[in-house]
Amino acid sequence: MGLAAAALMVTLCNWGQPAPADAAKFRTATRLPGVSADCLTHRPGCYTPKIIRAAYGVQPLLNRGIDGRGVTVVLPELAVSGPPQSPATTDIRADLADFDRRFGLPEAHIEVVTTLAGASVSASLAGFEEVQDTELVHAVAPDATIRELLINPADLTTPANAVSAFAAAVRTGARQGGVVSLSFTLGEHFFTAAQVAIIHSALGYARNRRVTFVVSSGDDGVLGKGSTTPPIEEVSLPASDPLALSVGGTALDANPVTGARISENAWNTPNGGATSQASGGGFSHLFARPSYQDGVAGIGAMRGVPDVAADGSPYTGMAIVRRLPGGTDMLTGAGGTSAAAPLWAGIVALADQEAGHPLGFINPAIYRIAGGPRYHQAFHDVTNGDNTMTVASSSGPLTINGYRAGPGWDPVTGWGTPDASVLVPLLAAKPVRVRSATDSKRAVS
Repeated sequence: MGLAAAALMVTLCNWGQPAPADAAKFRTATRLPGVSADCLTHRPGCYTPKIIRAAYGVQPLLNRGIDGRGVTVVLPELAVSGPPQSPATTDIRADLADFDRRFGLPEAHIEVVTTLAGASVSASLAGFEEVQDTELVHAVAPDATIRELLINPADLTTPANAVSAFAAAVRTGARQGGVVSLSFTLGEHFFTAAQVAIIHSALGYARNRRVTFVVSSGDDGVLGKGSTTPPIEEVSLPASDPLALSVGGTALDANPVTGARISENAWNTPNGGATSQASGGGFSHLFARPSYQDGVAGIGAMRGVPDVAADGSPYTGMAIVRRLPGGTDMLTGAGGTSAAAPLWAGIVALADQEAGHPLGFINPAIYRIAGGPRYHQAFHDVTNGDNTMTVASSSGPLTINGYRAGPGWDPVTGWGTPDASVLVPLLAAKPVRVRSATDSKRAVS
């Protein structure tokens, strides 16, 4: 197996799995009753679902019954093995029950589909990524149905098989729900032209069925996902495909009591020692600029990534609950663009309900809204930070300069983060009610 293939296998086999350093990174010295680690009582730490909903304008929608009911969000996830309720592998139904109890959410509507993984896999065991994706969608769209589409890691033994598994997951997911959210990315250069065509065809199938495909932009900043020497400045697939809604990451600063949004920067944080992680973004080497990006300042001839963003810092993310051996809970901060993508999937579910039908391919609508007079009401424009990366090299830490966030669209955070109370009705093409400077309400069409 060549270098590219080996790197692909490592990345794919980590899809849906926690990084080895996660437990040490998230653990704190503080404790709550029945909690083995608690990010809520240590700052910087994490936010409750209530705070995230307030910061991103979700709560006003929930207050009027827009909660995702009637919408199914599909989460392709790797099936896992191991003893239940171990630090790396937990029972997702127990995790969700504790999550709901702790934060006062209704019982989650969760279904597990093992068609692609095989009947021998466990439907209840889950790694951190699956738990994180599920709890984020549930927090934003608490009455939506969440369908876990399990993928067998044994199907990822070669790059060709991995692309086939991806295509099967997208096509199956598109038949199972109105929104598909995926957190797998890999640098564009790893894929052959034929494999790129297979990925694009699968996403076209989803678009034709009026399914919204949401994907993380990656956590390697200006570098594409995957180990290379020397590092390659590129974006990742499938985030760079024009048929995907690509989601970058931010670091959110919100009032820890009211949830009022204070500020937001592009996510860029050290990852121990000489390396860093940051919001994936830049310009495709494979795809020309799609028509919905025409006229956008900062975008040239090629597809710009990402389209939008949401909180991706593990030190400001939403609290994720996992039930550990002995009946204790671990509360850890959701992190990475793989946390931002399911948050956006939940918002799309709210918009589908508001519209009364699946919205499907929403990228043109996102760019139309962002390019119009309601941009600064529907989005929080993130103008600070960058996706410069520091990586290890034989001569020591190596810095690869990335892009900077700035006004309007940028190749770090896209158009920015959502104010769902305004954005969701606009996506659904319904009147929006927003507060004026005097706190009175006015209708906005």
